[in-house]
Amino acid sequence: MGLIVPCFPFIAWGLVELTGLDVFWWSGVILLYVLFPVIDQLIGKDSANPPDSALARLEADRYYRWCTYMYLPLQYAGLVAGCALLTGGDLSLVSRIGLTVTLGGVAGIGINTAHELGHKKESTERWLSRVALAQTFYGHFYIEHNRGHHVRVATPDDPASARLGESFWRFLPRTVIGSLASAWRLEKRRLTRRGGSPWTPRNDILSAWAMSAALFAALAIAFGPEVLPYLVGQAVFGFCLLEVINYTEHYGLLRERTESGRFERCAPKHSWNSDNVASNVFLYHLQRHSDHHANPTRRYQALRHFEDAPELPTGYAGMIVLAYFPPLWRRVMDHRVLAHYGGDVRRANLQPARRGALLARYGAGERPEGTPGVAA
Repeated sequence: MGLIVPCFPFIAWGLVELTGLDVFWWSGVILLYVLFPVIDQLIGKDSANPPDSALARLEADRYYRWCTYMYLPLQYAGLVAGCALLTGGDLSLVSRIGLTVTLGGVAGIGINTAHELGHKKESTERWLSRVALAQTFYGHFYIEHNRGHHVRVATPDDPASARLGESFWRFLPRTVIGSLASAWRLEKRRLTRRGGSPWTPRNDILSAWAMSAALFAALAIAFGPEVLPYLVGQAVFGFCLLEVINYTEHYGLLRERTESGRFERCAPKHSWNSDNVASNVFLYHLQRHSDHHANPTRRYQALRHFEDAPELPTGYAGMIVLAYFPPLWRRVMDHRVLAHYGGDVRRANLQPARRGALLARYGAGERPEGTPGVAA
């Protein structure tokens, strides 16, 4: 069912042909922001774990790998079809924008597919991860996520860990710029240690960007340069979709420092978890994020629920809608962060500019009225 997502452009095209209604070019928006949140609520959660005796068999079952592999040909078939439709001359500007956003939704969730593949040890899967990232021109994610984010997650040093009191709209430029800068530093350090310059084809960031540039150039040659603004638009929407999910995954959570001054080992309690069935099916269990950070190489089909992991009130589809509206987000999430830390706001990852206001509002060790003392 996860392969329904890369079919969004074909679903949109089919619905427009069937009904004659141009609104269906916006099918990506309708599905991501309306239908999926409703399905999440209707189906609910499943916190059951596979038995320990089945984990090795699950990890080895190649069926689940092919579910991720097949995302890529469908993703790029949809992109080519979308480019043909965008430049065909039959769509209004509003319809073109809708189709661009629909393509961006596929590209953004394609970054999740790249995320799953990029964590694996097999070179083929890591290469496929870079292919999936080419559509969004976000190839540096492969570097920063694996060697940066997973090291610094749930600390003030991580550009992809949102802070308590930080709105998504403040988080977005910080994470986009910070993640790019971090990826470049990491890759430059790797190449310097090998006695080389970062300006080399061996630079994984430059090679990833070259792959994206080649893709965009090929599509511009095939469909004309007028396709380029739409390619840029879908790429921006795609990586912004990734970043709003990043915002959701670690909001306000903080790893404590040990006596040595280092941050404690990442554990399930440092990532927000969600057991909503529908979103997990469509996102390759990305929402079991607590286990993923505790065990990064574990394949998605074997990820587990942990009782001590903080739980989101709904799936990612609903949470990203809330994130776009900071007052609603704070109303839903801030008291959950406080509850997770027993009411002590000082234990959370605080937005520096709002630290004083948050301490004044919540105090130390004082739980907001009507909230539980420990996160579920």
